Amino acid sequence: MTESAMSFTYAKAGVDIRRIKKIHEAIDKLAAKTFVTRVGKFGKVLPIQGHYAGLIDIGDGRALALHSDGVGTKGLIALMLEQYEGIGIDCVAMNVNDIICVGAEPIALVDYLALEKPNRHLVEGVMRGLHRGALESGVAIVSGETAIMPDVINGFDLSATSVGIVKKNRIVEGTRVEVGDSIIGISSSGIHSNGLTLARKVLLKRFNRQIAEMLLTPTRIYVTPIMNLLRSGVDIHGMAHITGGAYSKLKRIGVRAKVGFHLDNLFPPQKVFELIQKRGRITEREMYRTFNMGTGFLIMVATADEKKTLKMIDGSRVVGSVTKEREAIIETPYRRLEIERW
Repeated sequence: MTESAMSFTYAKAGVDIRRIKKIHEAIDKLAAKTFVTRVGKFGKVLPIQGHYAGLIDIGDGRALALHSDGVGTKGLIALMLEQYEGIGIDCVAMNVNDIICVGAEPIALVDYLALEKPNRHLVEGVMRGLHRGALESGVAIVSGETAIMPDVINGFDLSATSVGIVKKNRIVEGTRVEVGDSIIGISSSGIHSNGLTLARKVLLKRFNRQIAEMLLTPTRIYVTPIMNLLRSGVDIHGMAHITGGAYSKLKRIGVRAKVGFHLDNLFPPQKVFELIQKRGRITEREMYRTFNMGTGFLIMVATADEKKTLKMIDGSRVVGSVTKEREAIIETPYRRLEIERW
């Protein structure tokens, strides 16, 4: 039997990243046609598409950054364990971690919780998690919506929209990433809130509380170290939150800057990734195209700013460099992986 026939993939689990990207492209094209509604008015849309957040001009040299995200099928594991606080933290993290990638400070969030039926224990747990995540990231939860929809929802779904603010001349678009730049990495807390469809189908064919709790580990929030770095004067050329699509998402920066990325010193994957790969017979390349594999955030800076960046972010390390070849390459202890080309 061939490796492809034996191994499990995200697409086989029901999530085909390539098809999803094509859908996203179609959505972006249609959404871009609405930008004309703000031309010549307050709230003009800045032409920075396909990034981690959308930006609108609010005058006085500032822009508002907006992003929406949810916790995905990680909510099914929370239901399984009846533990909901961590999922609230995840919801905040998945929003604010993307907002900071454009150099914006997250300032507010509105949540949306859809329920199959009223469940006070669930709602209180989620709200405690949202509260914890908001305090850690410095955002205010200014509003929200709770909907009961038994004909639509099986269990619950949680998402949010976040807002950030940034000076227009401090937007980190990624276009200034240069060949030779250092790539600084920050470790993840585990699987975060991506790839759970694949992880669940591989690891939870039979209920295992220890593994389920491992999968439910809350997403790390990177706001404090990144905001401290932005305020320090370090010239950040680009940033990437390693989420859905994992390291293939570096393409969104690579295309803008016409560069590539060589990652040869990423943090070691946590045990959860080893379990997923072994039980699903998943190839290394598929793992690094689906999961963060131990590294949750990347920062691109000039080599002159490397030492200052490392000093400011505890536990960070140089994980690679920017190259002229327009591709994302990962070197593991076992092989060289071509993740994406552009």
